[in-house]
This record gives sequence, C-alpha cells and structure tokens, in this order.
Amino acid sequence: MELRPNRVKRKLAAGDIAYIAVGMTDPDDIDAFGPCGFDGVWLEGEHGAVDAANLGNLTRACDIWGLTSIVRVNANDQGLIYRTFDRGAQGVCIPHVNTAAEAQNVVAGGKFAPLGQRGLFTSRQGYGVEDYFAKANDETLLMMLIEDIVAVGNLDEILAVDHIDVFFVAPNDLAASMGHIGHIEHPEVQRTINETLARIQAAGRVAGTTADNSTIERYVKAGVRCFLAGTGAWIAEGAADYIRRGQNACS
Repeated sequence: MELRPNRVKRKLAAGDIAYIAVGMTDPDDIDAFGPCGFDGVWLEGEHGAVDAANLGNLTRACDIWGLTSIVRVNANDQGLIYRTFDRGAQGVCIPHVNTAAEAQNVVAGGKFAPLGQRGLFTSRQGYGVEDYFAKANDETLLMMLIEDIVAVGNLDEILAVDHIDVFFVAPNDLAASMGHIGHIEHPEVQRTINETLARIQAAGRVAGTTADNSTIERYVKAGVRCFLAGTGAWIAEGAADYIRRGQNACS
C-alpha cells in the first residue's frame, strides 16, 4: 500500500489554487459532492457536530473521492490535534493562533518526530503503508487561523514557524476582535484583511481565506491560493432562483 496523497497539500506545494467546501455533515453529503471538482472538505468540529465518533465515516467518504478531509478542532491542544489525525483526517485547522509559541504547539501536535511529538499511532491513512511514521508528515496538512487582531500584531513571528501549510485569515472573527462585529465590509477590517494576506505571501507562505462567487476573482488576483466556500450559500441562491423562475412563469 502507498500512503494516500493529500490533494490540497500537494496542490498548494505546486503553487496551484486549492478549493475547500464547508457545510457537509454526513458521508452521503460528501458522496454527492464528490464529483464536483473541489479539492477538500472542511469538517466543522469547533462550531459544528463533528467529533471523534463520526470522523471515521466522514473522512472515509472524503478518501473515496480523493478529497482532503480538513477538520477544524475547537482548541489548540496537542492531544486533540493528533487524535483528529488518528481518526483519519488528512488536515487539521486550529482556531485563534495568536503567537509563535501557539503556532509551534500546532506543529508539535500535528507532526511525528523529529518535527513534532505526535503520539505514535497508525490511523486508517497508514494501514498497510510501510514506514508510515517516516512518511506521514509529508501528507498531513496543518492550517491555522488568523482571526484575532493580536495575531496580526504578532504576524511576523507566527509566519516564521515552519511546517504550517496555510495561514488562513478568518474575516468574521477578525472583524469582531477589531470592534466591528458583523461588519466585515468596514474599511478598517477590509484593509487589515488585505494587508494581512499580502504579508503572509510576502513571507513566502500560503495565504487562505473565505470567498464566495462575488469575491473569489479578486482574491485570486491578489495571490491567495487556499479558499473556503460555504455550500449553504449556493443552495440558498439556487433555491431562490428556482422559486423566482416559477413565479415569473405565472405572471
């Protein structure tokens, strides 16, 4: 057996754009979405219902379609990080990383020695793989969220931490930390987002953020290469268009 490739990690390493979708909570949802051409699925374990008990089937569905399973956990805890990998995830996203020490803790929990101190356990990703512990670090993705203004102040030191694949700017929480809760369109917030994304890239690191159909072209042109899109918005837009067409046909 060969170690299953991490699609998102490999695309980013090649300088390509990676597309990740959020909003799926059941393996059948992932199966239905599988043929759509995205690179990864975001499994929500901070605000959603995803936990260790259901991660096996969720990540297994991602594996079937060659989608990178990325789990957002609810704390920067080494045991939680490596247990998430042990349950089959190919990527872990950690919220509220505000210092270089906190970023280093992500690496410590997410990588086997000598890079980190992830507990030695072979997840489904390693079954039948010779020398799994020597190879696994190459296919595990680490993403951290820049979502507090204090992290922006410490950004240079955070970006100096190796083995973080994506530095993801989270607009809503960042706006709230700046005193503009619910107003990501505020000029100060937008300026901070744009400057932070530019600083990440200037340091030679990969920048990520959320984008919808109206903003993705702007962010791609700005050099962002990792995108999170919510499937709920597409469903709502499609449903509204469907009803509108039916109503128009009645008039």
